[in-house]
Amino acid sequence: MTQTCGDTTTSPAAPTTRSAAAERMRRHRERRREGLRCLTIELRETEIDALIGKKSVARNDEDAIRDALYAHLERTLDAMP
Repeated sequence: MTQTCGDTTTSPAAPTTRSAAAERMRRHRERRREGLRCLTIELRETEIDALIGKKSVARNDEDAIRDALYAHLERTLDAMP
């Protein structure tokens, strides 16, 4: 739909695409508002084994490892006075 403003014709704004850097900054700000931090950590194979238990399928599944680490942190930190 075209809108007329005085003697100038304008069309609705086209959706903008964000650069990769702008998208990273948007996600960073959103995480900070939610009180989250994004960290990269190194885990030993033995630590991964301990986190996921006997589930050999999950050893290469990053989502499963992340979920197991979250569960471990919740159990550990909830136990603290």
